Amino acid sequence: MRLEPREKIPFWMAGAAPIVAIASALLLCAGLIVWAGESPLTAYALLVKGAVGTRFALTETLTRSTPLILTGLAAAIAFRAKLWNIGGEGQLYMGALAATALGTGVLVLPPVLMIPLLFIAGALAGGALLLVPAILKNRLRVDEVVTTLLLNFVVLLFVNYLLEGPLKDPMSLGWPQAAPIVDEGVLPKILAKSRLHLGLVIALVAAVLMWAMMRFTVWGYEIRAVGINVPGAAFAGIGINATVIRTALISGGLAGMAGVCEVTGLKGYLTLDLSPGFGYAGIAVAMLAQLHPLGVVASAIFMAGIFVGADSMSRAVNIPTYMAEVLAATSMLAILVSVMLVRYRIRRG
Repeated sequence: MRLEPREKIPFWMAGAAPIVAIASALLLCAGLIVWAGESPLTAYALLVKGAVGTRFALTETLTRSTPLILTGLAAAIAFRAKLWNIGGEGQLYMGALAATALGTGVLVLPPVLMIPLLFIAGALAGGALLLVPAILKNRLRVDEVVTTLLLNFVVLLFVNYLLEGPLKDPMSLGWPQAAPIVDEGVLPKILAKSRLHLGLVIALVAAVLMWAMMRFTVWGYEIRAVGINVPGAAFAGIGINATVIRTALISGGLAGMAGVCEVTGLKGYLTLDLSPGFGYAGIAVAMLAQLHPLGVVASAIFMAGIFVGADSMSRAVNIPTYMAEVLAATSMLAILVSVMLVRYRIRRG
C-alpha cells in the first residue's frame, strides 16, 4: 500500500472531510459512553442542550470560544509558515501579564484609549516571547517545537513568582492573584446578565483580518510560500528569515491578545489558573479548521461547545467531564486522517 498525491482535489471532498471526521469522532466516542453505562443519543442530546440549548448556555459557549479563536488563529498563522508554535499558553500568559502591569493603576486613561493600549501591550508581549524561538530557529536551526513548549513552563513559573511576590494583591487575603484591572480597562459586556464581553467581537475582527491578510496581501503570500516550499520561496526572492520573524510576531501577538481578553473581559485580575489550557487547545482548533482563519471561528465555537456542554452532560448523567477532552482529541485525529485522505489516495503496489 502506498500514498499517491491527488492531482486535483474535488471541492465536495474538501468540504465534506471535516464533517465526516467530526461524525467519525462522535461515533468512536459513543463506544466510551456506552462503556460508561449511558445512551450515546441521550448523552449527545444533553451535550448539545448544555452548549446551545439556552441563552445562558449559548453565551457561555461564545465566551469560552473567544480565547480559542485567538489562540487558534495564532497556531494557524504560524503553522502556515511551518513555524511550529506550541507556546500559545506561555504567550497568552505574557499578554495577560502585560495587561496587568499597565492596567492595575499605572496608567488610567479613558476606556477608548485604555482598552486598545492594553491589547497592544499584550500583543507585543506575546510576540516578543515567540520572537526568541524564531531567532533561534533562524540563526542556530534550533527546533522551535522544543523551545516554544519549554517556554510555557518558564512563563508559568515566572508568573507564579510575580503573583506570590511583586504583583500580589495585598487585599487578596493571601490568595496568589494580582490587583484587579481598573474599570477603564475592563471590556464591556455585550449582553446583560451574561459573561459575554467585547473580546468576542475583537476575536471575530482578528479572524477576518487574518483571512484578508493571508488571501490578499504580499505578507500572506510570503507566509504561504515559505510554508509550502522554503527553497522555492528563497529562489523567488522571498526573505525566509524575515518572513519567519514576521510570522512569529503576528502569531505570538494573537495569543497574547487572548490573555488580555481573559484578564480584562472575564476574570478581571491575573491568576495562575487564568487559562485551563487555551494555548494547547488552540492547536486543536487550528487543525480542525485546516489552518483557515475563518474556519478557526467555527472550529473554536464547536470546541467550546464540547467543553461547556460536557460540563452540563456530566451533571445530568454518569459521564466524567474528561469525555470532552477525549472527544476534542479524537476530533483532531480524525481531521488529520481526513486531510491526509483528501490530499492523497491509497494505491496498491
